[in-house]
Amino acid sequence: MTNWIDIGELNDIPRQGARVVKTALGCVAVFRTVEDQVFALEDRCPHKGGPLSEGIVHGSKVTCPLHNWVFEMNTGQAQGADEGSVPTYATRVEGGRILLDAQMLQNRSAA
Repeated sequence: MTNWIDIGELNDIPRQGARVVKTALGCVAVFRTVEDQVFALEDRCPHKGGPLSEGIVHGSKVTCPLHNWVFEMNTGQAQGADEGSVPTYATRVEGGRILLDAQMLQNRSAA
């Protein structure tokens, strides 16, 4: 059974924007698309450590603000010629509230 953590209102995140959730092992970027889909990724680009939460959201992708690497938010995979990925975390929206999978956050690697 999944244990969910309420992290706030959907409307707290602007469309095509992000917010950061701080955890004991680092930050998670929570994104909202134009269609009100919500995705959660580690807030650190594997290329140069750029804060993905400050990137540009377009469709279901986010572009790193430092060197323009593009990540598919569904999978965390870099797109195009870029290689790499970022961890993703399960999310859901209930009654206008965003929930994150607590078990996935607890299982994060500190590496």
